[in-house]
Amino acid sequence: MFDPLPTASPSAIQALIPPTKRGSTVYPINSHNIKIACSNCNLRELCLPLGLNCEEIAKIDTLVNMRRKIKKGEILFHTGERFSSLFAIRTGFFKSSVGSAEGHEQVTGFQMAGEVLGLDGISNEHHNCDAMALEDSEVCGLPFERIEELSREIVSMQRHMNKILSREIVRENGVMMLLGSMRAEERMAAFLLNLVDRLHARGFSHTELVLRMSRAEIGSYLGLKLETVSRAFSKFAEDGLIAVEKRNIRILRSDLLHEIVGRADARPSHH
Repeated sequence: MFDPLPTASPSAIQALIPPTKRGSTVYPINSHNIKIACSNCNLRELCLPLGLNCEEIAKIDTLVNMRRKIKKGEILFHTGERFSSLFAIRTGFFKSSVGSAEGHEQVTGFQMAGEVLGLDGISNEHHNCDAMALEDSEVCGLPFERIEELSREIVSMQRHMNKILSREIVRENGVMMLLGSMRAEERMAAFLLNLVDRLHARGFSHTELVLRMSRAEIGSYLGLKLETVSRAFSKFAEDGLIAVEKRNIRILRSDLLHEIVGRADARPSHH
């Protein structure tokens, strides 16, 4: 509902990568380890279009010449910054957010390995949000001009990009439904189920997760106050749905969490 599995092929051309932010590390990939970075990467099923032939894979592999390490708390890109690349997350966790005129932060999404940052910048060639690492992370730059060239050469690449953009629309629609029709507990249940499902798709446990974001950031994303988020966690724990130890969450009754989310679908809509 919130952040489906947007995917992209990690590719980069050094000249198109935005200037390195202070504290981050950019390093080249030489011809001997290109395949480790792309076609043999453990995220290839999330990042590469399916059904590529050997020639197409080789084209994609030869594009990769840079990865970038981002420290926890560092900004990958700022609102208003010139857009030139998408970023495929190799490792780590990010949040995207926008700021109000009064200086308040509104979290607009959480992204993890195998997902893409920077789609917001395509429309007007400037980023419309900030992207911050919530833990030490690593990204691959995907220069958008080169992606467009590849899309003309490889039919499945164009289809892949269309899917990425479509999934972002679906994600935004899901957030609108969440904010417009779900009550606090329903939002929290949907958020936890979505998060654990996305982690499970990457080989992690389907019942245990570590929250990389703070409860205040969860509240900002879900349109809830901090105390409401804390109450929901406490109630889920008291009812035996989850076990909570600081940021470690264990899902005990996913069936009941799904049942809570289902209440929103069953509720009559008002026009």
